[in-house]
Amino acid sequence: MARYQKPSDPDDSDLRPQRSRFLRADSREPIPWVWLGLGVVVTIIGIVLALTLVNLMLTREPLVTSVATPTIIRLTAPPTVPATATSVQPTPTPIPTFTPAPTRDLSQPPAEITVGYYAVVSGTGDAGLTVRGAPGTDAVRLMRASEGTLMRVLGGPEEGGDFTWWQVRLTDGTEGWVAGDYIEPAAAPGE
Repeated sequence: MARYQKPSDPDDSDLRPQRSRFLRADSREPIPWVWLGLGVVVTIIGIVLALTLVNLMLTREPLVTSVATPTIIRLTAPPTVPATATSVQPTPTPIPTFTPAPTRDLSQPPAEITVGYYAVVSGTGDAGLTVRGAPGTDAVRLMRASEGTLMRVLGGPEEGGDFTWWQVRLTDGTEGWVAGDYIEPAAAPGE
């Protein structure tokens, strides 16, 4: 039976002698002092060239030889407009003053039913007068005003059916329409 044998390492051959790595000194490896010296020489040459260029630019003649003269601006007042004659304006028309309407004398009743004055229910006997929601006998009944009831006339006259209707306000604040045949002018209360 065959036994396994470890093959030999080609680097371990006896053909060339091996030195330790730390002891090897080849001519292929650069010496660091040479590269450092070359770097210093290149740096010095670069500095000398830069200083020479700066010196040349500072001593050179400027590109523009003529100097512009400043422009003097003198400020003056604008020209004046010649005076013109003042035009004659017509005298304005005076505004009319408000004259208030004369105050009505409610202590004396007018000859006929008039808006703004008072009226009293009359000519109904003891039946009274129906106050309606609109002018006309088919309108809604609001209340019945008895004979002698005082009321203020607010509007009218309106024609509706067989009667002339007047809008009135009673002393209790009720507003409605009544037939003009059953009211007559009266003096204001307290007069």
